[in-house]
Amino acid sequence: MGGNPQESPTAAPAPAATTDVLVVGAGPTGLTLACDLARRGVGALVVERAAGLFPGSRGKGVQPRTLEVFDDLGVVAAILAAGYEPPVGMVWRDGVRQGEYRMFDEPEPVDSAPYAGPVLVPQWRTQEILYARLTELGGSVVFGAEVTGIAQDADGVTASLAGGGTVRAAYAVAADGGRSAVRRALGIGMTGETVDPQPMLVADIRIAEGALDRDNWHVFPPAGAHPSEGAASGGDFAAICPLPGIPDFQLVARFTGGAEPDISPDGVREAVAARTHLTAADVTEVRWASDFRPRAALADAFRSGRVFLAGDAAHVHSPAGGQGLNTSVQDAYNLGWKLGAVLRHGADAGLLDTYEEERRAVAARMLDLSTRIHHGTGRRGAATRQLGLGYRESSLSLDTSTATSDSTPRAGDRAPDAPLGTGRLFDALRGPHFTLLAVATDTELPALDADMAHVQRTADCAPYEPGLYLIRPDGYIAWTGRDEADLRKYLTSTKLEVLSSGT
Repeated sequence: MGGNPQESPTAAPAPAATTDVLVVGAGPTGLTLACDLARRGVGALVVERAAGLFPGSRGKGVQPRTLEVFDDLGVVAAILAAGYEPPVGMVWRDGVRQGEYRMFDEPEPVDSAPYAGPVLVPQWRTQEILYARLTELGGSVVFGAEVTGIAQDADGVTASLAGGGTVRAAYAVAADGGRSAVRRALGIGMTGETVDPQPMLVADIRIAEGALDRDNWHVFPPAGAHPSEGAASGGDFAAICPLPGIPDFQLVARFTGGAEPDISPDGVREAVAARTHLTAADVTEVRWASDFRPRAALADAFRSGRVFLAGDAAHVHSPAGGQGLNTSVQDAYNLGWKLGAVLRHGADAGLLDTYEEERRAVAARMLDLSTRIHHGTGRRGAATRQLGLGYRESSLSLDTSTATSDSTPRAGDRAPDAPLGTGRLFDALRGPHFTLLAVATDTELPALDADMAHVQRTADCAPYEPGLYLIRPDGYIAWTGRDEADLRKYLTSTKLEVLSSGT
């Protein structure tokens, strides 16, 4: 099933294991968080109910902002080697090619972003790469370990496991998917809507050589429908996309008129034959299959005490637009540095309140975007690439400078890449630290903890105007200004006093 080998389960935790952070779920969210915590020296135990990594291609689109995250975590080279740019769509009717169709707006390369557009990587492969990185960092995943209950007190969280045993942690993160058992145990509701009442099927298939080329993303719309309508067409449709580096294709098919998907190999073959010019016999192998009804839902809270929700446990998207996996990875990236600051550096635990403040608003925006794309009223353009997302309204974002240009980065914005000396700013940002960027100023700088914050002085770093920019470990600008005293006030007011040397 799928492309990845099943992992040999790590031994179950001891009857009363302890760790800093318990991560429930070894999907992209949980693995990203575990990698980030491991490189910060924070103990994390990942438990996964399944016997191995997820075997399907489901979330295959990796957006530019997520590529930047993967760059920082040290896996982007492997991701790019395993993926490719989305192929141009090819519309078919009655077995005849009707012409190419661009499913994504063509991105313009810009100096502020090293990755212009998305790449396609099967989800199983993304998880395999993250798992390998976690192992390299000294972490591991316990497979076959199901959390059946969770309790918390003033000092920590205790999770009960099926078959006996408990895990005690300072904090826990539910990254266990849209049907999250942890979320249900916490009593946190999900508010949302059915995006499409008609069921859909997604499968990884192999097709007889010569029956369908691998140069295009093949689209089979209902009669009279434009391919851009997709699921909004109102009828049965199919899309078959070649997956990079392997012989597989991903099939997505919609069922109408009360029909229900049959995810058996014969059922998948029949779905292909009913919607395309291919025959059932052309599908030589069904590697993995699943069915779903597209919906959009947002958890009523992203936190309950010492337990956080992240990824699909916190927000469920239509697959249109490729926002689910990417928003989930960025949840983990936001939470990781905050947990690290509290657990390793002794930051005030109030810093963790900003996780829900920042990420719930972003998830709501991405849910709206995914739903509009599913209904054919939104485009797969700049917004889907997620480079414009930010936290200007966050309590962690403060401007005290007097920038003269609208193009100057502000507090809460993603810090754009730029030339820095003989290298690039992103090279300086890479790693688990804050960065204080001092541009064209000889202002005295405060003494900062060298382990937590690095200082970069430069005479020029366009589009950054002269002044000071405190850049968070997740690549967003926390504070801008010109005065050391203002920076000190900021650190004190935002629970980040630990950045100061000697604190």
